[in-house]
Amino acid sequence: MRILKYCFLSVIFISTSLFAQEPTSAKPQGHTDQNKFRQMKDLLATPNETRTASGAPGYKYTQQQVDYVMDIRLDENTSQIFGDEKITYHNNSKDHLQYLWIQLDQNMRAKDSKTPDVKEESFRTPFNSAQAFTKSNLQETFDGGFNIEHVKNDNGSDLSYTINQTMMRINLAKPLAPGDTFKFQIKWWYNVNNHVTQGGRSGYEAFPDGNNTYVIAQFFPRLCVYNNVEGWQNMQFWGRSEFALEFGNYDVKLTVPADHKMEATGELQNPKDVLTKEQIKRFELAKKSFKDPVFIVTQEEAEAAEKQRSTKLKTWHFKADKVRDFAFATSRKFLWDAMAVDINGRSVMAISLYSKEGNPLWEEHSTRVVANTLEEYSKLTFDYPYSKAVSVHAEMGMEYPMICFNYGRPNEDGTYSERLKRGMIGVITHEVGHNFFPMIVNSDERQWTWMDEGLNSFVETLAELDYDPNYITGNLPKDIVPYMGGDQSNISPIMSQGDYVHQFGPNAYTKPAAGLYMLRQTIMGPELFDYAFRTYSQRWMFKHPTPADFFRSMEDASAMDLDWFWRGWFYTTDYTDIGVKDVKQYYLTDQPTEKAKERAKRFKMDLADYPGRFIYYAEAVDGVIPQDAKSASDFAELNTYLESLSPEEKAKLKEAPKHFYEVTFEKPGGLVMPIILEITYEDGTVERKKYPAEIWRYNEFEVKKVFKTNKAITSFVIDPDLETADVDTTNNAWPKDDATAFSKFKEKVKG
Repeated sequence: MRILKYCFLSVIFISTSLFAQEPTSAKPQGHTDQNKFRQMKDLLATPNETRTASGAPGYKYTQQQVDYVMDIRLDENTSQIFGDEKITYHNNSKDHLQYLWIQLDQNMRAKDSKTPDVKEESFRTPFNSAQAFTKSNLQETFDGGFNIEHVKNDNGSDLSYTINQTMMRINLAKPLAPGDTFKFQIKWWYNVNNHVTQGGRSGYEAFPDGNNTYVIAQFFPRLCVYNNVEGWQNMQFWGRSEFALEFGNYDVKLTVPADHKMEATGELQNPKDVLTKEQIKRFELAKKSFKDPVFIVTQEEAEAAEKQRSTKLKTWHFKADKVRDFAFATSRKFLWDAMAVDINGRSVMAISLYSKEGNPLWEEHSTRVVANTLEEYSKLTFDYPYSKAVSVHAEMGMEYPMICFNYGRPNEDGTYSERLKRGMIGVITHEVGHNFFPMIVNSDERQWTWMDEGLNSFVETLAELDYDPNYITGNLPKDIVPYMGGDQSNISPIMSQGDYVHQFGPNAYTKPAAGLYMLRQTIMGPELFDYAFRTYSQRWMFKHPTPADFFRSMEDASAMDLDWFWRGWFYTTDYTDIGVKDVKQYYLTDQPTEKAKERAKRFKMDLADYPGRFIYYAEAVDGVIPQDAKSASDFAELNTYLESLSPEEKAKLKEAPKHFYEVTFEKPGGLVMPIILEITYEDGTVERKKYPAEIWRYNEFEVKKVFKTNKAITSFVIDPDLETADVDTTNNAWPKDDATAFSKFKEKVKG
C-alpha cells in the first residue's frame, strides 16, 4: 500500500510536536559566550571621505608623489656606492606640511646603530662555532651607514635636517602648502655590505674567482609615505619590517665597470652605449620568443668576461614611471636570458640574470617561472602594467619594482635536489609576485607585514600549483596546524605590527595565505572569492590600502558577511577544533519509552487514555535496533491521517526514511568554521555535506543535526580533506575505532 511509504516521514513530526525538548546549553563551565559573529565596527576605522564603507578609495582620497633624478657610482675596488640625488616632492594632500620624513635604511648598519642593542644575545664559545665567535666578539663592527655629505635646497643653499637613527627629518623654512612642490638634493655615500657573510637585503657576494655580484637596494635616501590614515609613516627600520614608499618617476644613471652586465627598475635608455650589436639583436629575438628563453649573454661569454677585469667605466641609464622604489643588479659574471610573456595581448619581458654557479637550475627554470608568475597573478588581480620582470641569482629572497633577488644554487658539480629546485621555484614565484603586492597594491609593509607577504604568499600558492600540480607549497591550511596548535604564549595575532610578532614567518606569511586559501576553496568558493579579490586589487592599484579596505572590499563585492572570519583568523590566536561528540540512532516503537513517560508525567497526561494515538521512538542500544521494534503501519491514526490527504498533497510526500541519526558536533577550539562532513553508507557510497560557519551562531560550543536516510550510515568524518586547519583530528570521526574510515583519515593527516 503506497500510504505506508510515508509513515516514517510523519513519525518525527508527531513525536517531536507533542513532546518537544526544551533547548539545552552545551556551554562549558566557566566559558563566556563571546558572540563570534558580532560585527567588526569596534575594530575598523569609521568610513569617511577618503575611505568608503565599501572598501574603495573615497572621493577625497589623496596620495603624494615623489620624483627622483639620481647619479649613482659603484666603486668595485672599495665596494662603496656614491650618490647624488635630486628629489621633487609633490604635496597632493589637503594638509600644510611642516617637515618631510626620509628613510635612511642603511643606517641600520651604522656603527652607532641601535639595532644590535634591541636584540637578545647569548654567549657562544669558540667550541660552538669559531666563525660565529670571531664575528661576534673579535671582528670590528662593520660601518655601513649613510655618510651624508650635504642636504641642499634646489638653489644650492644648505637645508636644515635632523637624523634620528634610520629616519631623517627635513626641516622646511615654511610649511609646504597643498598642491605645492618642494625640490631639494642630497649627496651621500656608504660602504656596501657582503650580504652572504654579514646578512642583509642588499649588498654583494664575493666569489673565489675574485669577482663580485652586486644586488643593490635601499641604497638611497627615500621619502616616507604621508597618507590620509595616519599622516607620516616614519617608524624606525629595525631590519625586519619592510618599507612604505610613495609612487613617483625615476631617472637614474648608474656608473659601473665597463665589463659589467646590469638590470634595474625601469627602461634602459641607452642600449647602444652599454650593449654590443649582437646582444641587442638577441634581445630583439627574445621579444618574439614566447615559449623558450633566448640568451643575451651566454655562459661561455660570461665565463670569458669573469677572467678579466676592465678598468674602464660605463653608465647605464634607466627611467621608470609610477614606481615606488628602485633597485639594480650588476656583475661581469652574469648570464642573461629573456623571453616574452603574453599578458592579455600585451608583451611583457621575463628576464633572468645569474652566474654560472646557478646552472643548470637557473637556465632551466628561472625565466619560465617568472613568465608563469606574471600570467597567473594577472589572472587573479590585474594585467601586469610594467614592461618587464627580472629575477637575479643572489642567494636571498627580496623584491623591488620590476626586479627581485632570489636564491637556489646547485652543488658544484651541477646536481641539485628536488627540494632545492622546489625552493627556488617558490622563492622566484614569491618575489616576482611582490610586483603586485606591495609594489602596485601599495600596502604599508612597515605596519602590516601580512598585507604584502600574506596576500602574496596566497597568490603564490595558486601560481605554484599551476606551474606544478604536485608542488608542495607549505601554505595550505593543514600546513599551519602545528603553529596554531602550539604554545599560545609564543603566538601573535596576524594583526600585529611586524616588529613585535612571535614566529614571524608563520604569522605574516603562512597563516594569512592559508586563511585566504581556506576562504577561497571552502568558505566563499572560487567564483565569489576571485571576483572580490580582483575587485580589491584593481581598486587599490597604485594606491595605499589598509586592512579595513581589504576586509570591506571582500565583503562588498561578494555579499558575504565575513566579520566572523576576519575577527577570528586575523585578530586572535584561536584555533580550529571541531569534532563529533555523539551519535544517537533511533527506532520506532508503539510502546511508551521511559522518556515519553517522563514527559507525560510532566504535562500531567495519562498515556493509557490515548491508546494508539502516539508514535514513540527509542534510542538504539550500542547502535543496534531491537528486532521487536514496530513499524509505523501499526499506528492506525497516522495511516488514517495520510489517507485523508488529497492526491496533490500525497504527491508532495517523499519516500519515508528508515534510519534516524542525531549527531552532536562539538567545538573545543575558539574559531568558528564550516562543518565539512563526509558520510559513508553501508553500501559503500559516500556523501559530502557542508554546513556554513553560521551553524554556530546560537551555540558556539555544540550543535546537533538529524540525518534521515533509507541506508544505514557506517561513519561520519569531519573535514576529510583537512580544509579548515583543525588542530586535533582525533575527534573528527565516528565511530572512533572504525578502521576503515578513521585510519584513512589519519593517513591524510600524516600526508
